[in-house]
Amino acid sequence: MLAPVAALLALLSGCAQSTSTGESTVHGGEASLALPDLSQVTVLGGMSGRTLLGLGLIVCVMGLAMGVATYLQMRKLEVHTSMREVSELIYSTCKAYLSQQGKFLVVLWAFIAAVIVVYYKVLVGFGWGRVAVVIAFSLIGMAGSYSVAWFGIRVNTLANSRVAFASLRGKPLPLHRMPLKAGMSIGMVLISLELLMMLIILMFLPREIAGACFIGFAIGESLGASALRIAGGIFTKIADIGSDLMKIVFKIKEDDARNPGVIADCTGDNAGDSVGPSADGFETYGVTGVALVTFVLLGVHDPAVQASLLVWIFVVRAVMIVASAASYQLNDLWTARRYRDADHMDFERPLSNLVWLTSAACIVATFLTTWFVLADTAAADQWWRLALIVSFGTLAGALIPELVKAFTSTSSKHVREVVKSSRQGGPSLNILSGLVAGNFSAYWLGIAIVSLMGGSYLISEQGLGDLMIAPAVFSFGLVAFGFLGMGPVTIAVDSYGPVTDNAQSVYELSVIEDIEHIDDELEREYGFAPQWERGKLMLEENDGAGNTFKATAKPVLIGTAVVGATTMIFSIIMGLTGGLTDGIQNLSLLHPPFLLGLITGGAIIFWFTGASIQAVTTGAHRAVEFIRTTIKLDGVTKASEADSRKVVEICTQYAQQGMLTMFLGVFFATLAFAFVEPYFFIGYLISIATFGLYQAIFMANAGGAWDNAKKIVETDLHAKGTALHDATIVGDTVGDPYKDTSSVALNPVIKFTTLFGLLAVDLAVSLTDQGRGTLVVSLAAVFFVISAYFVHRSFYGMRIQTSLEGDDEPALLDEPAPDQPTTDVPTDDVPATEVPSPSLAADDLPAAEQDSERVAEKVSTSTKASTKASTKAPAKASGKASPRKASTAKAPSKVAEEASTR
Repeated sequence: MLAPVAALLALLSGCAQSTSTGESTVHGGEASLALPDLSQVTVLGGMSGRTLLGLGLIVCVMGLAMGVATYLQMRKLEVHTSMREVSELIYSTCKAYLSQQGKFLVVLWAFIAAVIVVYYKVLVGFGWGRVAVVIAFSLIGMAGSYSVAWFGIRVNTLANSRVAFASLRGKPLPLHRMPLKAGMSIGMVLISLELLMMLIILMFLPREIAGACFIGFAIGESLGASALRIAGGIFTKIADIGSDLMKIVFKIKEDDARNPGVIADCTGDNAGDSVGPSADGFETYGVTGVALVTFVLLGVHDPAVQASLLVWIFVVRAVMIVASAASYQLNDLWTARRYRDADHMDFERPLSNLVWLTSAACIVATFLTTWFVLADTAAADQWWRLALIVSFGTLAGALIPELVKAFTSTSSKHVREVVKSSRQGGPSLNILSGLVAGNFSAYWLGIAIVSLMGGSYLISEQGLGDLMIAPAVFSFGLVAFGFLGMGPVTIAVDSYGPVTDNAQSVYELSVIEDIEHIDDELEREYGFAPQWERGKLMLEENDGAGNTFKATAKPVLIGTAVVGATTMIFSIIMGLTGGLTDGIQNLSLLHPPFLLGLITGGAIIFWFTGASIQAVTTGAHRAVEFIRTTIKLDGVTKASEADSRKVVEICTQYAQQGMLTMFLGVFFATLAFAFVEPYFFIGYLISIATFGLYQAIFMANAGGAWDNAKKIVETDLHAKGTALHDATIVGDTVGDPYKDTSSVALNPVIKFTTLFGLLAVDLAVSLTDQGRGTLVVSLAAVFFVISAYFVHRSFYGMRIQTSLEGDDEPALLDEPAPDQPTTDVPTDDVPATEVPSPSLAADDLPAAEQDSERVAEKVSTSTKASTKASTKAPAKASGKASPRKASTAKAPSKVAEEASTR
């Protein structure tokens, strides 16, 4: 890593020295922009704009207070010691992971800070004070992404054990309210903290340095989100695949406490589904705001209109926080009344109600606030158009989740099709059906996004041109702004997933059912008789709802990134064309560099997709290798903490290695293409946004379909341990890196590339204007070579070493594990399709040659352990034996009946 960094700094320093004797023509881009005087804005009733923004600060503080209060309440909820110990172990591994990531971020930040110093101080000629401001706010932005990620895992790891324990009461309502409350606290803290930081810049710092503050802040949070999102996605899927494959190899149950990969899987649920989305949402909200601020300062010439629009944007943001909180409270009251005494509950329905209620409330609030703020300003005639454009985005925030559910929900016809295909065709047709779902979803979501953007464009043509240039671009930015208007709720329903997923794991890992006299203890200490089988079934059903709504947030965030990127690209175009007055003809397919840029962007997207999956594949191979040779299935009830932590270390190692390689590949590609030719770079940015949008939607929803197809087999068909279940597990392991690694990582990559490209292309153009075109071309070549090195390394440095490369043939699992007795369901209802065990041995393991014998021995002992466990149940309290027996007796006819109708 140090060699390319040194090369970059040396080359940039050389450029700086060559221009130091003359006056710099580099203007510093967005960092040179100054804010208008916001005190000149007056709204209805004579209230000043700054007073309104001050009220926004109060809203932010209240949002933060709500998050802290929820955290304190969550700690006080009742939970059994066995479950609390598991959740605290998960939290401790999450802390270790996040601490490692923090150290890693500091190294990356030091690299970016060095580039900022060379660019702004040496080339642009800023004073040290302004350079320090950019660097300081880049650190603040990165710290913001990191802090909300930390808060998210703390709240989620408190909630998971409380949800697991609440399931024993047999009532579904607490299982819905707890994870949603935890998610809402994360959403409120995330959005409130982001808005608070931006309001501080807007209100309390000198107007002349506000542009530098905003650009530094955006770079920092984008850096933090990119690293945490990419690494988190790799980590979680290494752990998930490593844990899931053990179910096939050893015929053990889901989240078996003897499997040392399960703790890593739980840690990964938080690293990938909590840390990543929290940092990503924080960055998305901030970068979209910075893009809108930049457009207003560049595209609107009247300072009075600039001030009015800036006040309006941030007041609407604050009001939407209030609308989201109020909608959550109303929905919670309705849900509590509706399901207070219910024994059954559709866990997805209250979540859908919340999304639609929040969307409607935010739209109403947008119109009222826009009228109130703009009615007495120079933009008074346009208030309803601006409100309507924002509402298109807010509507998208509710419409897109509904479209996603059509392809990923457990009630979806596409997901049911995956199960039907798996029944007759095994893993191959399972995978093909999932690919169909993903492709169809990309069509429908793409059409929806284009329709809403098209509607905003038509509205923008009805008079916004009187206030600004390129009103359509501003309208696209407002659509992205509307996407995020209901941000607290979007984050809440997304965070619902990792809590429900972890709750199911905590239940199994606690082995609470095997504790001596546990029924008497629960009745004596907590005042209820546990409903074991009912509780486990509800946890699985709730996990299905969590899977669905985790999937709904992904297209919202990627859609925001793409639509928001349009606004940021506009600022580059403004600088290149002198305010759209010169060189417009270069933004055409008739300009070859622009066309070549459009083609190049797709190459980067497809490389990045492959590289991220390769990192997961290699890491999962190593994790499986370790788990298979250390797992103990006889004589123990839990895997050792040391083995579990070792799996976490393996996941962290490969996540960081993969993330660093891909990040540097993207970073130097951005520099290289920005230096090739400015309009080539614009085409490139448009291309990665377009290709990235459809690639991300396709992969996210295909993965969601595979995930919930497995859930149907487990909860509806009660077919765990069968060939059908094995087929859906294979599909799920394919979908894991699709939905939680590659697709979600494209979002911060698009934003980071666009944002950092603002600086890079400005530098390249300025050097060319100074007559140093040859140097610029040389730099482009050097940066491209460095990028190509990391692209090459992302495969050849990460690939799995096998016997095909000349090593001795490692021991393989040549035969599938023998059939294992199960009390869950007979296998006569499913095809006798055998799912062969994968070749999972590795070259660098000292005892690899003895692996086959060890695995065979463990499979044998697994069967014995399973038999021992099943004979132990009658000795336990009678309260648990009866439900198990009933469930077993029901399975044969029930599965046959349901399977024939699926």
